[in-house]
Amino acid sequence: MIVGYTLFSIYILCLLCILIYSIVQSHLTFLYLKSKRQTSEKPLLPEELPYVTIQLPIYNELYVVERLLRKVAEMDYPTNRLEIQVLDDSTDETVDVAAKLVSEISKLGLDIQHIRRSERVGFKAGALAYGLEQAKGEFIAIFDADFLPEKVFLLKTLPYFQDKEIGLVQTKWEHLNKNFNVLTRLLGMALDAHFTIEQKGRNSNGDFMNFNGTAGVWRRECIETSGGWSADTLTEDLDLSYRAQLKGWKMKYMEEFTSPAELPAYLQAVRSQQYRWNKGGAEVARKNLKTIIQSELPFHVKLHALFHLLNTGIFIAVFIAAVVSVPLLYFISEGEVARTILTYSGLFFFGFILLSGFYWVSLRQRNTNAFTTTINFLFYFPIFLSLSMGLSLFNSIAVIEGYVGIRSPFVRTPKFNIVGNETTVKKNQYMRSRLPVIAIFEGLLAVYFAMAVWFSWQNDLMPFIPYHALLALGFGGIFFYSVKHSVIRI
Repeated sequence: MIVGYTLFSIYILCLLCILIYSIVQSHLTFLYLKSKRQTSEKPLLPEELPYVTIQLPIYNELYVVERLLRKVAEMDYPTNRLEIQVLDDSTDETVDVAAKLVSEISKLGLDIQHIRRSERVGFKAGALAYGLEQAKGEFIAIFDADFLPEKVFLLKTLPYFQDKEIGLVQTKWEHLNKNFNVLTRLLGMALDAHFTIEQKGRNSNGDFMNFNGTAGVWRRECIETSGGWSADTLTEDLDLSYRAQLKGWKMKYMEEFTSPAELPAYLQAVRSQQYRWNKGGAEVARKNLKTIIQSELPFHVKLHALFHLLNTGIFIAVFIAAVVSVPLLYFISEGEVARTILTYSGLFFFGFILLSGFYWVSLRQRNTNAFTTTINFLFYFPIFLSLSMGLSLFNSIAVIEGYVGIRSPFVRTPKFNIVGNETTVKKNQYMRSRLPVIAIFEGLLAVYFAMAVWFSWQNDLMPFIPYHALLALGFGGIFFYSVKHSVIRI
């Protein structure tokens, strides 16, 4: 009985965490919908255009560096007010490709430099800081290697800096290869929710938002007065965003203007990106939460900042609740604490409903037809939820490492130069054909939850079957893609 109540207490605590997370996401949905009813005048460009530096941090980007540089070279902005810095820390053929392109583009009359460091200190943050020391611009635009910014990017973003309190303008990401495979569709779904509801919801309410590492423009003064770029977390963008807003700088999010980029197309690439984002978010929370709590910020700003920085911890709650729920089936089948467990399990269902609304509204913004939106949602959301659960072990490890202060290097996400509806990729030397050890544990967890489905069926515990089926399919799906993508020769 003691064991049963102990497991039950852990289970309910995790469900409460998931429920609170879902409530916060619902509140952001409310704020987003409220913002859609608001209208505001768009500022105009100043008569004298400011000097702008475009920074392009790259590291071994052989397959996308050419399209990036050629696209940025097409930027619609006076050449005498613009400089381009190719911050190249590469250790492979990318160096020669970039050098040749810089030489070619400079002949067109553009101020473009190929900047190399003797040592890759501080990874991306170090490269941005190094470039900033030499930059001429009053404003700094940043693009990662997989982005293809629109020609009018600067003309669309710079007007908002007429407000002297604005330190950053962030644009929405668009996806060049969203329909490539199931993983890109689901990752696109997650990012769309972030860039639609979370960013707009927070920004419209005066809460803290974040720079997403790329496709944004910083006021140089904002970077410098906020302490500059720091490499003590894996998400230098989130860290600087919070330090800047704690200094009193405001930020502007542009949902209506998008910047196209490539989504990770293979599980190895997804893992590297998820690990960096989740661990980095936990590191930033560890670094800045105390300052936020002790500040004189309004309560709603503190509250949303708290949940924003701690939201990666949801994976820990999801994973623990899932693992604990299986032995609880035994106590329910034996009649112990059964009624209580079944009653409180409704918390998961309520949280599921709230989270469903969050993603449905996000999907609805991309589709004018509510019926089509609902059909697509009913098909993709269960798959998205299942695979998200399947990544909960991997992401939980990343978050825990961030909370306890375990340091790790910045691992880049491999790019493939995939555009549109391509179904194959070119050869990619950055992909390793190796099955990660964690995939074995994910495969075992798939079996574990499949056995829970069988046990529930045998003992007439029907309410738990959908839950454990999603978990079995999620961990099984992650294991399947781990094996499949580890043997691909690309």
